[in-house]
Order: sequence, then structure tokens, then C-alpha cells
Amino acid sequence: MILEGLILSIFLFGLGFITFLLRRNLILMFLGIELILNSANLAFVVFSAKNQNWEGALFVLFSIGIAAAEAAVGLAIFISAYRSFKTSYIDFFKILRF
Repeated sequence: MILEGLILSIFLFGLGFITFLLRRNLILMFLGIELILNSANLAFVVFSAKNQNWEGALFVLFSIGIAAAEAAVGLAIFISAYRSFKTSYIDFFKILRF
């Protein structure tokens, strides 16, 4: 049970990391970040269930709230950028740098 959960967590982390690095679409980059956060949550739940200590599960609930706030801010940034540039590809946002 523990090994399968950790393997799935590592797989989700790798998939999210690769998605974040290789995709130039802003929505897919946010999806990669969410996969990374969910893989960390899965690892917390696996270790919490193994030790029968549910503080990890409480931390996951807190983390889900933080991820929801991050998704709301990310969506607001995406909508603002899409209205300005009419595209969701990150390569067009280079003019925002100083």
C-alpha cells in the first residue's frame, strides 16, 4: 500500500514537473503546478496513513485550500494576460519583464 502510493506520487510529481517545463501554454503550466502539489498531498496522506497519525491529512486539507487560492490567482493572471495579448502562450509575455 505504501509503496504503490509513493510510486504514484513520484509519477505524478514527474509528470507535473515535465508538463511545467515543456509546455508553453499558461493553462498547461498551471496544470503542471497543480499536479506537483497533488503529488505532495498524496505522499502526505500515504505517510499519515502508515503511521496512523492524521496530522498529515489535516495538512493536506490546508494545502488544498492554498492550492485553490493559487488556482484563483493563476486564473486571474491568465484572464488578464489573455485580454491583453489574445493568446495563452507564455512566449508572448516576454515584454512584461523589466
